Amino acid sequence: QLLLLLLAFFLPPGAEAGEIIGGHEAKPHSRPYMAFLQIWDVGSQKRHNCGGFLIREDFVLTAAHCWGRLKTKARRTAAVRPLKLPTGKARVKPGKECIVAGWGRTAPVSKDSDTLQEVMLTVQEDKECESLARPPYRYDKTIEICVGDPKIKKASFKGDSGGPLMCDNVAQGIISHGKGNGMPPRVCTRVSSFLPWIKKTMKRRQ
Repeated sequence: QLLLLLLAFFLPPGAEAGEIIGGHEAKPHSRPYMAFLQIWDVGSQKRHNCGGFLIREDFVLTAAHCWGRLKTKARRTAAVRPLKLPTGKARVKPGKECIVAGWGRTAPVSKDSDTLQEVMLTVQEDKECESLARPPYRYDKTIEICVGDPKIKKASFKGDSGGPLMCDNVAQGIISHGKGNGMPPRVCTRVSSFLPWIKKTMKRRQ
């Protein structure tokens, strides 16, 4: 089975999960690690979409509020290839340009995209995302990354949660949440903070 690793973090009340705004369509097969997830919510009896990315032939990494299980193992080909994880506890610094991708909405009021979209976002100082915090939630710089220039309308939004924040072709973050109107900055989970747990989980399933 292709297992989904679910990172344990929580969305603040009223926060919106990810989509791509201000980006463009990705070139075919240029993101061979991307996974499109459709999740059925038993409680609300509704289906919602999320992103994810392959980190090993039998593991997809996604967000905690995205849940699902695929019943087949991925086969590595030119069009299917895992994305690299960061090494050690190296941190991406403010000013670094990274890419997010997904099939979410391309505007605050629109349908999900039927093509993979991507956009380049700049890593911000943590203080830019601290203002997004709403009790009892708070922005935690040890496990989160703030991305997206507040002055430029480019961001992830609904439908892209769980997708990767890619810096130099390495998965440094996982798209999480941000403002309900789709404006930057946005918050991503910091992958390096969870590396020991990720590696331990994959080794146990090997």
